[in-house]
Amino acid sequence: MPTNSRLPGFYKLSPAERLQTVCEAKGMESAALSVVVPADEGMLAMADRMIENVIGTLSVPLGVAANFKINGRDYLVPMATEEPSVVAAASNMASVARIHGGFHTSSDQPIMIAQIQVVGATDPHGARLRLYERRQELLDLANEQDPFLVGLGGGAKDIEVRIVDAGTATYVVVHLIVDVRDAMGANAVNTMAEALAPLVAEITGARVRLRILSNKADRRLARVRAVFDKTALGGDDVVDGILDAYAFAAADPYRAATHNKGIMNGITAVVLATGNDTRAVEAGAHCHAAASGRYTSLSTFEKDINGNLVGTIELPMAVGLIGGATKTHPVAQANVRLLGVESAQELAEVIVAVGLAQNTGALRALAAEGIQKGHMSLHARNIAVAAGADGDEIERVVVRLKESGHVRMDVAQKVLEEIRATAPAE
Repeated sequence: MPTNSRLPGFYKLSPAERLQTVCEAKGMESAALSVVVPADEGMLAMADRMIENVIGTLSVPLGVAANFKINGRDYLVPMATEEPSVVAAASNMASVARIHGGFHTSSDQPIMIAQIQVVGATDPHGARLRLYERRQELLDLANEQDPFLVGLGGGAKDIEVRIVDAGTATYVVVHLIVDVRDAMGANAVNTMAEALAPLVAEITGARVRLRILSNKADRRLARVRAVFDKTALGGDDVVDGILDAYAFAAADPYRAATHNKGIMNGITAVVLATGNDTRAVEAGAHCHAAASGRYTSLSTFEKDINGNLVGTIELPMAVGLIGGATKTHPVAQANVRLLGVESAQELAEVIVAVGLAQNTGALRALAAEGIQKGHMSLHARNIAVAAGADGDEIERVVVRLKESGHVRMDVAQKVLEEIRATAPAE
């Protein structure tokens, strides 16, 4: 039966009605999609308030990374991810970093930028200077939109005006510089940009088009460094292997893409667990990786005088503790309490520490036994379950898969058949 994706009034239905409608449109029994409906009806109602056309929810495994000492304080770090070995690698490298004092971090003030695009200015350079002449008027109008933020010490702090040549068009672009305090800040800066648009159009004598935040949050960097003990890593050769892997990533964008994915494995897991915007953070990070004009490694690695590995990361980290899913999703709220951070800057610093730990763990695996040995060992359990193993069968299948060196579904199914064929009759 062909699918009919035309569903008039779909958005007006309840989640249960939408689910039934989808099943009918696909010619499926409703039981086929029943797994998407959470046992807690409250979670479904909450999801229906968060996004559109909700039919259910998707659970992501939530783990806790241990061993993290950051600026002298211990943290248990919630991580939401479906990928095996990520939490284990981060925890392992955090324990190695503890030998030399753990992670040391710093961060910028929580500054976000809103862009206001002016098109059709007859004198773009003159318009640029007129905007600067009215700077305070623009800032005052922006801050009228959010007196609560201003009362907390945040708000619009400055403007910058750029001339952007785009082929046949020349745009005047106003950057509104906003301190968003403990918010991620998208709603605050977008509201201010919308409010400024008529005044900007009046000053420039031209038309305003886009007015929206930029996810290139290069005024909001978080930084981390750590020393990883060479003996705990596996010796001088492993350290040299990590340095070779880093140099490869720094020089080659094909390697850098996967290298940075390893960093984001850790970062995205904490961002998601705390209800923050994973896409915004990822966009900012990858943009930063190409800031020089060539895509390269987000991390750096070198040796200290004793031959230990020194790792560092500096990247944009636009995360918050107020607003969005962080304040509406009960699991995100619980994870923030578990983590125990008190400001958006502290959260940003924890996140980059996890990114460095995860990156170091991945590079150590590459330099030592190879990435597949540890990763596939953990992946074997997922394969065993997917093949249909249950209870004690799971560990027996995992052992056989690891012994064979082939962690594949077809092998797991064959192993499971053999185990069941030789099992004593009940």
